[in-house]
Amino acid sequence: MDRGSSLSSISSKDKIWDILVIGGGATGLGCAVDAASRGYQTLLLERLDYAQGTSSRSTKLVHGGVRYLQQGNLSLVLEALKERGLLCENAPHLVHPLPFIVPNYDWWEAPFYGIGMKIYDLMAGRLGIGKSKHLSQSQTLERIPTLEQNGLRGGTIYYDGQFDDSRLAINLAQTAEDLGAVTLNYMNVDQLHKEDDILNAVTATDIETNNQYHIRARAIINATGPFADQLRLIDDPKASPMISASQGIHIVLDRKFLPGNTAIMVPKTSDGRVIFLIPWLDKVLVGTTDTPLDNIPQEPQALPDEIEFLLSTASQYLIKHPKRSDILSVFAGIRPLVNPDSDNKNTAAISRDHTISISRSGLLTVTGGKWTTYRKMAQDTIDQASIVADLPTKDCKTTELAIHGSTQDLFERSSLAHYGSDAHHIHDLEKQNPDLAERIDQRLPISKAQLIWAIQHEHTRTVEDFLSRRTRALLLDAKASIDMAPFVAHTLARELNHNDSWAEQQINHYTTLANQYLPSN
Repeated sequence: MDRGSSLSSISSKDKIWDILVIGGGATGLGCAVDAASRGYQTLLLERLDYAQGTSSRSTKLVHGGVRYLQQGNLSLVLEALKERGLLCENAPHLVHPLPFIVPNYDWWEAPFYGIGMKIYDLMAGRLGIGKSKHLSQSQTLERIPTLEQNGLRGGTIYYDGQFDDSRLAINLAQTAEDLGAVTLNYMNVDQLHKEDDILNAVTATDIETNNQYHIRARAIINATGPFADQLRLIDDPKASPMISASQGIHIVLDRKFLPGNTAIMVPKTSDGRVIFLIPWLDKVLVGTTDTPLDNIPQEPQALPDEIEFLLSTASQYLIKHPKRSDILSVFAGIRPLVNPDSDNKNTAAISRDHTISISRSGLLTVTGGKWTTYRKMAQDTIDQASIVADLPTKDCKTTELAIHGSTQDLFERSSLAHYGSDAHHIHDLEKQNPDLAERIDQRLPISKAQLIWAIQHEHTRTVEDFLSRRTRALLLDAKASIDMAPFVAHTLARELNHNDSWAEQQINHYTTLANQYLPSN
């Protein structure tokens, strides 16, 4: 659905939506898919871009949570392992098994982690994606030749899922639309309206035109992640805060630091966290940290101490020690944790379970959780929303619902694999116009055809949308992405009927943003 058609659909004053979702991250998009699949009239509004916040800044893992197993949170691990398996089945073009090795340097580590991973395997049941086992020193080094060898006894190998978070987000938006929902990015909800103290409408502003829309709905869902409390305070100025925010950062390195297709899991760091070194899109991703936040910024910044912590931890496990100058990009995200104890500053100890809260006016707030369990979060939320809105009871249909693009087809080994079935359409664009097959920049495998496709079919409105989330150029090589910005901006201007001044503003905005992803800046 193009933006014009979507705007037309929210213009009618007589239209009453069954479900209105505010927030276009993992949770909100999951809610839109679930609601639309049940046949409810569904609208999703996102004030910026889909997955612009937390949902595009994850560790790129679909996992049960080894750390939660250590903490004894078995119910969360069981739920996450089930959802991991379902995601592998429903979005095979984006989610795939990835082997991890826990290096063993002490005598007790092999039996300790070996038993733990066997339990992890058993808990996954029929949805397991690989069996764990002990590796000798030589077997470990065969898989990870750059691993620190001094004192190495062997390793424990296990399997979890890997994915591209923002690509899954855009595919969820497309899935919701395929099911009849309307989704709009750059649509800010300014006001909530009530009748007899019951929430029944919102005022939303189109960021691009400043046009306002009065939108009525039977159920309104607050799925705004770290910013959930802001909307709750609009609904009820006396509402107590729910969110205890935590920042996590990642650094991106060249593949020379971790060649091959096996990740490293560091089970316990100096601050008690789990750290991963992961091959991802022909680079190496290292993360994450856990830093409590008192204030929640729109664009979080990696702190120098966080960067040094990841570099130091990675150096303990790699022969070649990465330095700041080796970092291709560094990015930060915010976890919207639900803290039952406002005095608890240890965010690593706060449960990652999701929470659904219903205010007196009927505003449903869903927060907490993680990408892996987005589908279950959405199922629980729509179950509650249907009760609040007195909608006809309909069973959840997303357990076996294929995500847009789902395929195991011939593009699985190409640079277009993450587009799934849409890769055929991009390939057709390249055949119709061979110039579109050219890379925008030789440092990254991103073609001009991908840009045209993203503008025409993936709600791409800005340079940042394309370089940060439709592709991952900003995360993979921030310097290269800056050089790509002018071509992307002028193509967007031509396709979306903007002038050269708009393109220059886009280039300047993106350059400023991307420079923040370079640790030297």
